[in-house]
Amino acid sequence: MMRRRRFLQAAGLSTAALLAACNRPPTTERRQVIVIGAGIAGLAAARTLADRGHDAVLLEARDRIGGRIWTSRWSDAAIDLGASWIHGVDGNPIAELARAVGVRTVATTYENSSDYGTDGRPLDRAATAALKRWQHVVATAVSDAQDEAEDDDPDTSLRSVAERAVNWAALPPPDRALVASVLNEYEQEYAGSATELSSRYFDDDNELEGGDVLFPAGYGAITDHLAKGLTIRTGRVVDRIDWTGSGVTVSAGTDTYTGEHVVVTLPLGVLQSGAVQFGRDLPADTTTAIAKLGMGLLDKCFLRFPSRFWPDTDWLTYVPPAENAGQWAQWVNYARAAGQPILLGFNAADFGRTVETWSDGAIIDSAMGTLRTIFGADIPAPVDYRITRWSADPYARGSYSFNKVGSTPEMRDHLAATVDGRVHFAGEATDRNSFATVHGAYNSGLRAADEISG
Repeated sequence: MMRRRRFLQAAGLSTAALLAACNRPPTTERRQVIVIGAGIAGLAAARTLADRGHDAVLLEARDRIGGRIWTSRWSDAAIDLGASWIHGVDGNPIAELARAVGVRTVATTYENSSDYGTDGRPLDRAATAALKRWQHVVATAVSDAQDEAEDDDPDTSLRSVAERAVNWAALPPPDRALVASVLNEYEQEYAGSATELSSRYFDDDNELEGGDVLFPAGYGAITDHLAKGLTIRTGRVVDRIDWTGSGVTVSAGTDTYTGEHVVVTLPLGVLQSGAVQFGRDLPADTTTAIAKLGMGLLDKCFLRFPSRFWPDTDWLTYVPPAENAGQWAQWVNYARAAGQPILLGFNAADFGRTVETWSDGAIIDSAMGTLRTIFGADIPAPVDYRITRWSADPYARGSYSFNKVGSTPEMRDHLAATVDGRVHFAGEATDRNSFATVHGAYNSGLRAADEISG
């Protein structure tokens, strides 16, 4: 069983923060603008407002800033437990920030990959060709379904479209494993189960060009830069938001904050949980968007070894048996960014939620089982590790949003809409064009600031 201290760390909490919140006397504070959440959206909004002369305060539930950006450190290496990449550096505001701050980046590409089959051996030419063929079949079927869909047609899941296209019931086991691997690629990318991803809208976004890059020093360099000079109150767990024609009131336990505007950057999963109460009814379009959009999961397991035993490629991929689809199927050679022998394994969606219920030891044993299948029984045991449980984090309730069956892209616009001229929503889930990305969250914070200061 996971020790209490490790659970608190995994949830982004600390004993000190909890004690401080309990022991702190009640406070009442008035500011012009109250920003809820010190993730990248909240930081972008507060930074912009402060630079324009507005009196803003940031309320953050955790004892750290960054939200779903969370840089953890060993003495000689930084790793990102949350967001890792700038996705598409061309015209990306985060890439521009990185250049302004002078933060080094390292490019990664899916093409630089070592790929392994169910037996752990490198995929041969025939298996690689079969995998590419199934990727093409699924992608074509999904594209055709999107092109042929009428406005009044019922939405369907990505899995249902794919399984019809490949005649799933008739597939032999080797092909089932390959098709399951293809579906898991979508799950890893969008963090939603293939049974929940909308076949019509799952990829309804604007992908930036220019490739993807990691931060060797950690994404925290960006959030730390944005936070400089801002008024930030950590350990403030907001539980209620009220507003009238004359202002807003935000409650965080026994603390009360009043102002003219509030910017709500809570993750979609937190909004869905009902942990924060709204003193008045939100518009029907807003509540529908909250209910129908999906909150996905992409968890990480960093394993640090005494030495590197894997190929020096950006990615390592594995095709598990179909019955174990998605289990430890994608790995990043983090040694290329961190300069230390570190592997990063991902688990998404349904299997990711299952893994979150396991002990740390069980997770490591499972991961090592896959690595030993690929690299042999004599590989060394890890000397340290870091494991995330984003779905169990009460201040995240998942990793990032996705377009779920039954949702529409317009719902993100509805979620972004200002309520009564005083309640403003931001965060990656509110950005129709770049949801599930750091730059989408950042842009949403800029939008919210513009709504207030124009």
